[in-house]
Amino acid sequence: MAVQITIRDVPEKVRNELAGRAASQGKSMQEFLRSELERLAARPSIEMWLEQARSRKQASRTKISAAQILKYRDADRR
Repeated sequence: MAVQITIRDVPEKVRNELAGRAASQGKSMQEFLRSELERLAARPSIEMWLEQARSRKQASRTKISAAQILKYRDADRR
């Protein structure tokens, strides 16, 4: 069952930007915002993502440091 959400005190500049994005996609503001909320809800929060990454690292018992990871990443970009 669908529910209604009301958001108050949205700055006019923000509303205008969102309306422009909706229009550029050929959507109503409601359609655009619903799709953005669905996209947001489908992704884990940063806190959840970090916890999952920490859990995977702990489970794999990796001894590589963050500095080493960044060093290897930068080497791959050259």
